Amino acid sequence: MRKINYILVGLLLGAILLSCGEKASKNDERLKTATWESIASEARGTTVNFMMWQGSTAINDYINNYVVPTVKEKYDIDLQISGGQGPEIVQLVMGEKQADREEGQVDMVWINGETFFQLRKINGLWGPFVEQLPNSALINFEDRFISTDFQQPINGMEAPWSINQFAIVYDYKKVPNPPKSIPELENFIKEHPGTFTISNDFTGMTLLKSLLAELGGSPNALNGPFDEKKYKELSEKLWKFINDNKRYFWKEGRTFPKEQSKMNQLYANGELLIAYGFSEGGIEDKVLNGLYPKTTKGYAWENGTIRNSNYLGILYNSPQKAGAMQVINFLLSPEAQFKKADANGMDSNTVLAMDKLELEWKDKFLEARKRQYGPILEELEANAIAEPAPEYMIRLYEDFRKKVIEN
Repeated sequence: MRKINYILVGLLLGAILLSCGEKASKNDERLKTATWESIASEARGTTVNFMMWQGSTAINDYINNYVVPTVKEKYDIDLQISGGQGPEIVQLVMGEKQADREEGQVDMVWINGETFFQLRKINGLWGPFVEQLPNSALINFEDRFISTDFQQPINGMEAPWSINQFAIVYDYKKVPNPPKSIPELENFIKEHPGTFTISNDFTGMTLLKSLLAELGGSPNALNGPFDEKKYKELSEKLWKFINDNKRYFWKEGRTFPKEQSKMNQLYANGELLIAYGFSEGGIEDKVLNGLYPKTTKGYAWENGTIRNSNYLGILYNSPQKAGAMQVINFLLSPEAQFKKADANGMDSNTVLAMDKLELEWKDKFLEARKRQYGPILEELEANAIAEPAPEYMIRLYEDFRKKVIEN
């Protein structure tokens, strides 16, 4: 999901100060202790609205052509999809709180990181609900990359959906020895001017977090609560590195792509020699669809790249919480997770623990066709670092605009 932009802190603080006299859409507290049979019965025949990022053909195909018809057939649930990611979701919730809407437009959302942080700040999520889902028993919540989201314990307020790691993308025929550290990157862009850039989006800011960690001296440099002093010290070094070298960037650093998809296209047509992204670089489907050359590979930064999970949440004023719980439980089922992991399709790493699956499903996952081109999650494991606190991402967005784009 890659995929979420920042919300202005002022807007967030304004929402936090809204009246505390919020009303639930209805008394759904009982669902937190109800039997699954009663939840499933209440869910049947409902219409559930799901707001999610729609920037991937493979993801849209999985949702629209598999999930939507399957939940209709299995549970008589009409799943309606609407486009929206971090900013739109938070703004929607803020607006509905201001209007005191007891029943909202959206039931469930695809989120992580700073969006989870912001929604929790304004009491925009309903829960905890995850332990009520039967399929949550198949997840290893002792995995720190699953149980914490940007250093925040999820505490049952969002359900893990996928896990992935950030990777650098390159063509090994054009770049036999790609850079794996900041000094190597500096040498690379000077030797190959115009072939590197930073996208001004969630993906680009994630790269900057990996660079911040390297400047901090270790993979764990950003662990723990947000540290203002540490951020200022490390970010000053980061902005200096970028501004000292941005004349060697794509378009001489006068402009930056606003979306990862634009950067992917620039890599595909040869303008960029290095790209990057989540899902271990997101290489497989782009090679299979002919966008990337078959000589594309992915790797992790020497100091490490971010590994994280993305999640499904239920909004505080969802009118169909039982229906949302049923849909989310299905999305965590071995059937749905196996379909989502198809290397020819969505190519998404499962959050299910193999040792918790029945033998039939364990064998299916282990015998499934593997990626031909992109690295698998296990290959990057030694270089995985945890997402830092959400304030780092929020500050990076703001300062990248002020100190780099507008400088």
